Amino acid sequence: MKRLLCLLAAPLALAGCNAGRSAMDGVEQVGAGFGAAVSAPLEDLNLRQQPIPIVLLQAQANPYDLRNLNQCTTVGAEVARLDEALGPDTDEPPRQDGSYISERAADAAAKAALNAIRDTTTDFIPGRSWIRRLSGADQHSRQVQAAIQAGRMRRAFLKGVGMQRNCAPPAAPSWFRPRPQ
Repeated sequence: MKRLLCLLAAPLALAGCNAGRSAMDGVEQVGAGFGAAVSAPLEDLNLRQQPIPIVLLQAQANPYDLRNLNQCTTVGAEVARLDEALGPDTDEPPRQDGSYISERAADAAAKAALNAIRDTTTDFIPGRSWIRRLSGADQHSRQVQAAIQAGRMRRAFLKGVGMQRNCAPPAAPSWFRPRPQ
């Protein structure tokens, strides 16, 4: 319990270092993720599953589907849907959100605290890997990872199609510059 309190206090201390950001922001960030971290054993018992976004299931079913993708805007919209489900692509530069280093440090500390809470709540399950296999949680986790991989593959394919069709980003990689027509 003492370890848990120390982990929760770290993000608050870092958040308090920045005058532009209140200590309550750190509390809110930890509080928002606390429920998910504490209920992590429910995933091991397959009582709670991470839903797979529909766009990833569609990508898994047919990653090379080009139906209704005959314009750069529609290709870009499909890439944007995949970006929403997967996060930014590796060709995207990191976003400058205007935050201070201390704010980013507080965010990292809050994330570390939540990971430690999650690890602590799942460590008490004896034979965790067997429980995950028997409950079906391990299989669901593999399905989620397969859907993510299919989504990444589809996004790369669509950006290649966008380059071939001379589309501007986001229908093509961020570094691609369309040829003048």
